[in-house]
Amino acid sequence: MLKRSCAIVLFCASSASAQDVRLVTDAAETALNDASLLVALEAGSAPQDYIAAARADYRRLLTALYASGYYGGTISITVDGREAANVAPLDAPAAINEVLITVDPGRRFTFGDVRIAPLPPATTLLDDLGPRRTAESAVIGDVVRGGINSWRDLGYAKARVSDQRVIARHADAKLDVDVALDTGPRLRFGPLSVSGNRNVDDDRVREIAGLPVGEVFSPQEMAAAERRLRRTGSFASVALSEADQIAADDTLPINAQVSEANPRRIGFGIELSSIEGVTLSSFWLHRNLLGGAERIRVDAEVSGISGETGGIDYSVGGTFTRPATFGPDTDYYLSGEISRQDEPEFLLDKISVETGFSRILSDDLTVRAGVGLLRAREETALETREYTLFTLPLDATLDRRDEPSNASNGYYLDVSTTPFISTDGEISGARFYSDARGYVTLGEQEKLTLAGRVQLGSVLGADLTEAPADFLFYSGGGGTVRGQAYQSLGVETVEGLETVTTGGASFLGTQLEARYAIRENISLVGFYDVGQVGAAASPFEDAEWHAGAGVGLRYNTGIGPIRLDLATQANGDNAGQDLQVYIGIGQAF
Repeated sequence: MLKRSCAIVLFCASSASAQDVRLVTDAAETALNDASLLVALEAGSAPQDYIAAARADYRRLLTALYASGYYGGTISITVDGREAANVAPLDAPAAINEVLITVDPGRRFTFGDVRIAPLPPATTLLDDLGPRRTAESAVIGDVVRGGINSWRDLGYAKARVSDQRVIARHADAKLDVDVALDTGPRLRFGPLSVSGNRNVDDDRVREIAGLPVGEVFSPQEMAAAERRLRRTGSFASVALSEADQIAADDTLPINAQVSEANPRRIGFGIELSSIEGVTLSSFWLHRNLLGGAERIRVDAEVSGISGETGGIDYSVGGTFTRPATFGPDTDYYLSGEISRQDEPEFLLDKISVETGFSRILSDDLTVRAGVGLLRAREETALETREYTLFTLPLDATLDRRDEPSNASNGYYLDVSTTPFISTDGEISGARFYSDARGYVTLGEQEKLTLAGRVQLGSVLGADLTEAPADFLFYSGGGGTVRGQAYQSLGVETVEGLETVTTGGASFLGTQLEARYAIRENISLVGFYDVGQVGAAASPFEDAEWHAGAGVGLRYNTGIGPIRLDLATQANGDNAGQDLQVYIGIGQAF
């Protein structure tokens, strides 16, 4: 006898009839409701649709009962008083007035005798399979799949269920489970075949995938090979699959099914600041330059247009990258750039070239090492000089953000050091820089995101008059302290009877933001930035500081959030006097 009932009623008006669908049960209401096709039918559906849905619901509702631990239930679905199972699909009535789903779930079962074997050494059954646990069918499936996956992790790629017996003891409301696993032989990776590629060479696909042919099978190695291929950007899709049959010597052939992406891409960008002016940028990219997933990217940028930060800056450069050089996780790169920086404190014309290797240590950790050569002509208030530098750039990046272009949780850390020495030996030292960012989203609705950034820089071994002007540090502007004028904070140096401003040998900057979503795609932002520049290599020694604060608006788009920030000075005699505007694409950090 049913103790209570739940009725879900859908009315569908039509010229012929109105359908009333009711589900009546005293347990597992949510699971049954979610499983029923009848309940999900849209208003106004044809009678044939109701009959088809009703006939399918028997199995769906029974599965829902099993998933909730009910193995003795009864299900009745009547259409205007007739059992739906007795109505032929092509014999649907012209009109339907009422569909009644009645489910008596019976007693809820718990687990009885459970055996799933063999399992790998040190593997135990989940506590959820204990004698007082509800016998939900999904739990059995999870444990069986877990056992098979554990065997696969040990190299038994063809582990499977060889036999199974599930017995419901209705008198005791117990469910006995006996599942036998067949591990099969321990396998090694066989040859990797490639299909779907048109322009990328087969051998290069194998090199990039880095599948360890001849070694013990591992699902993790399969997944790593897929990630390496996707990482090149040359492929729109990548899927590695195992052969159905085991080859000789217990090897398992693998197939890489790929689909190549459009090899060429072009893009443009624009940013606007009321002080720094307009910045225009563009790039051209080729993802498969030489037929081996080699990438070349050419970038051009013009900044300072109509700005108050000196003159206009220009740069054009390119980077060539060859994946899987000296191993599947090591990329070779060659880059070069020609640039002019017309800043308030210096004018610098430079040509540089750099080559080296990038090593991916894990999915989120990358290290780079290279050697560079640059030739520069530099004009400052102190002197005009030319120099040639050898550099040794070293860098490590740890990126654990949930979404790099619009992070809401996680953190990011980049640390770099660049030792340098001139060809004549007169200039030498090292530049250190680090950038740390963190993000956390609060609340059940995840509307509030707190974001923080700390930048730290230092020039060692070279004084302010010796170090290259663009190796020194300034503060102020969109990348450091919003609200303060661009590169407005440096170091004053007395040279003879003249006082000139140069960059500092140290820098410490902090940016704090609170982002609150007021709509699905619109967020309000409040921020506070602080920057400190010093003449000494230590960031806390004899340094001047300034701050800025403001509010902003973010509008999320498919290519990232559009950013609008309004900021002003937050310290000193000019606090609150000026309003600066920053517009761009992407978060400030």
